[in-house]
Amino acid sequence: MALTGHLDGPPLVPPGTAAAFADEVSARLATATADSARPVRVHGASLLAERAAFTGHRRQGRLSAGGAGRLLRTADGWAAVSCARPDDPLLLGALVGAALPDDPWPTVVAWVRAHTGAELAERAALLGLAAAPVDPSPALPLPAPGRPRSPAGLLVVDFSALWAGPLCAQLLGLAGARVVKVETPQRLDGARRGSPGFFRLLHAGHRAVLLDPTTAGGRRAMSALVDAADIVIEASRPRALAGFGLDAEAAARQGTIWVSVTADGRDSPRVGFGDDVAAGAGLVAQDTRGDPVFCGDALADPLTGLFAAELALSAPENGRGRLFDVAMSQVVSATLAPAPGSPTGTAHRDGAGWAVDTSDGPVPVAAPRRRTVTGHAPAPGEHTAEVLRELRIPSP
Repeated sequence: MALTGHLDGPPLVPPGTAAAFADEVSARLATATADSARPVRVHGASLLAERAAFTGHRRQGRLSAGGAGRLLRTADGWAAVSCARPDDPLLLGALVGAALPDDPWPTVVAWVRAHTGAELAERAALLGLAAAPVDPSPALPLPAPGRPRSPAGLLVVDFSALWAGPLCAQLLGLAGARVVKVETPQRLDGARRGSPGFFRLLHAGHRAVLLDPTTAGGRRAMSALVDAADIVIEASRPRALAGFGLDAEAAARQGTIWVSVTADGRDSPRVGFGDDVAAGAGLVAQDTRGDPVFCGDALADPLTGLFAAELALSAPENGRGRLFDVAMSQVVSATLAPAPGSPTGTAHRDGAGWAVDTSDGPVPVAAPRRRTVTGHAPAPGEHTAEVLRELRIPSP
């Protein structure tokens, strides 16, 4: 809530039950790992705002807390558009069909205002641009986890980046899994360009491997890593995986628990990040004018990372693993039903902070807080030779 609303106004109550959902999942993680030497005990609701505790992000209304996403009017409603990657300004130019100045947003705002949300979504999908109309859909059933097993000693191979997948891997690592982060020379984890402290939180104690999928040796080494893995985490569409020489369905048939995290499902062409996915699914608050504002900080990411960790703990059944297709938009949608006892009205001043009224009385609005970080985050490829040697994989 502290990250929802306009900076010059009170924090706003987000719709739905995201914080309660996060607490419920974290409680199930604690139960599933209770017999482990290192049970996972985290405060799920706090994880939703944790990045802001490292970065100092604040609520910014229709500009996302991290500054990369914007809520823009379309011809028939509202849409969320992100410009988070180095190449995204070029994609925005392709979207509007014009060369853009240093500040692309006035031109983009005008183009979006003249087109419908469906037109924006179709063009963005073709370009690989993260954009979506604010268009809540009915919640679909989430994948159901299987019987949990202890992650202690299991090998987790993590091809993901940014927040959702790495959070999943970090929680598994807390419970004793051996986590190997895989990057390519062509695309290092973009989170390395962000907060060093937050990146260290998610990756401390993990080992880092750098492999080049454009070479035969790199593809062979990636395939061998997957063959050795108990759990694989990735955030790519099937065609991209095929270019790496990887087959999620085949790995699952052979006993691997495979967790695929995407914006809208493995078969969707949509590209998305935490802010635009959450807003597109309908997780927006309304300001005093009735216009939407972003809720929290990229909430689709931590919500999905928590839930993905629960799925990843599933034990193989009869020698066969499972492929979990985890759509961030679907996870967000599952949190949007109203809940009894939710905060009501608007926040009011409470000393130097804010409080909000609930059925149990006023409750302070919590500031983002961070967990303690121990250890260091590995540099790209820091452990390539060590990991390959340990797993008896020929060096590429």
